[in-house]
Parts: sequence; structure tokens; C-alpha cells
Amino acid sequence: MLSTPLQETNLPGLALRRGKVRDVYDLSKGDLGDRLLLVSSDRISAFDWVLPTGIPDKGRVLTQVSNFWFDFLGVPNHLLETDANAFDLPAGIDIEPLVGRSILVRKTEVVPIECVVRGYLAGSGWKEYQENGEVCGVKLPAGLVESDRLPEPIFTPATKAEIGDHDENISFDQMCQQVGTKLSEELRRRSLEIYQRGAAHALEQGIIVADTKFEFGQVDGELILIDEVLTPDSSRFWPADQYEPGHGQPSFDKQFVRDWLSNCGWDKNSEPPELPDEVVAGTREKYIEACERITGAEFAWK
Repeated sequence: MLSTPLQETNLPGLALRRGKVRDVYDLSKGDLGDRLLLVSSDRISAFDWVLPTGIPDKGRVLTQVSNFWFDFLGVPNHLLETDANAFDLPAGIDIEPLVGRSILVRKTEVVPIECVVRGYLAGSGWKEYQENGEVCGVKLPAGLVESDRLPEPIFTPATKAEIGDHDENISFDQMCQQVGTKLSEELRRRSLEIYQRGAAHALEQGIIVADTKFEFGQVDGELILIDEVLTPDSSRFWPADQYEPGHGQPSFDKQFVRDWLSNCGWDKNSEPPELPDEVVAGTREKYIEACERITGAEFAWK
């Protein structure tokens, strides 16, 4: 029997902002300066809804995968501490629910752009390509089919949406108008470099990273990688040994949940239904397998 998912946290005395998946606590005090505690819950979202059913240990998977990438990539990032016992929290707070799913990070001024990189033609990119042969203003060769590998990865930014709103794909020119040309060019360069390095490692472990999104923030004039990195939530992961262009691919991400929701009769405009046990268990297995393949380590909470 699966353990009960952690749907939310409550740490008394700390300012809280609750996102779709993460609970963010402000710990801006002490020797470390402005800092945040990020807690990845087991909530799962799809079609701009947070579902009523969580996926047990999903938050731990996202945290462990991101922590691996922060170390592997070696790029400037917001991570300060991964050990919940070293967070210097107020007395009386129960540390146990935070273990494995929490990180202490630098507080930044978030760049209001989703830095999306696509190596394959899928999702909204495939839909847009069918309409005009482009993705976010990037012209692509004619004759591509769904899930095709692109000649080279492309940078396709999007605006960051508030909870309940859709992210909106924009062109690079629109991004420049919003945050400036110099910053846009640097974000594009870094995003493409991180994607290529990460995708190469994942492929060695049998996972195709079809596309992903990064977030960046600025602190003391420094641009750093923040939030989550190359996880099953922020990326489209496909098993390399089953890859076959021309249609949608099996995946290690929450596409399993999206497919069930699309076929269960839900109208996507009303409150979503509870997920059945087999979908919960299957999704958990996919997340854990992705974590173990990428990190090369056994998941500690099996």
C-alpha cells in the first residue's frame, strides 16, 4: 500500500507562498542573508489544475533529481543546503516531513521568463509547427513529423504564468522587449548549453530529454539557475529504446496522468477527478525510475 502523499506543509511562524507543487518559506535572516526554504510536495498538476490526488514521494523525486543536476552541471545556482537538519529553522518545527524534499536556497529576483529548450518536436511546439512551420518564431524544416528530433535544439521562451493561467509562448524578439536584449541573449546561451549537457548525460542512461524549461534569478548582479532542473515535471522524458518518430511517445513524466485525464471523460473546465490507484502507482513508478536512471543511485524511499 502506498504511503499518504504530502499535499501541503505548515511551518508555524514562517511566511508561506504555496505554488502548484512547491511550498516556499521565507527565511531571510541570519548569516546566510536572504534565503528561502523550498519544499516539494506530492501535488501534481495537469491542464492548469492541481489534481485532488497526490503522487507519493513525487516531491522527493523532484528534489533528488534537481540536486543531482545542480552538482553535475556545476553552473551558478541558488542551492545552499540539502540537509534538513542544517536549515536552522525555528524551534519546535518537525523536520521529518521535510527530509528528502526540501532545500535551502538563495533568494533572488526571478527573471519573468520560462527558458524553454526543445530538442524534439512535441507538445505545443508540434501543434504550432503544424499550423505555420515555426515554433515561437523559429522557422523549422518542412516535412517534420511528431516527435522528430530537430536539426539542433531551439530556444523557445514563454511568459511565466500565475497559478491557474497558461504560460504563453513568445518569440525571442518579444522576450528582448520584455527583459532586454543582453539578458535575453545570455539566458538563451546558458539554457541551450545546460540542455545539451543534461540531455547528453540522460541519453547515456537511456532517457531522451525531448524538451525542458529552466528558470533563472538575479542576486547581487549575478545571474543564477533556480527552481528545479531537468526533472520529470519540468521536462518531457522519453525512453530511448522505444523512441519512434511519427506519433506521441511513452514517457517517464506526468504524460501518464494527462493521458488518463484526457480519456476519462473530464471536460478540463470543472474540478478534476480523483486519480485511480493504478494511475497513482504507475506514475510513482515512472518518476522513481527516471530518478534512479538519471542519478545512478537507488531511490531511498521505495
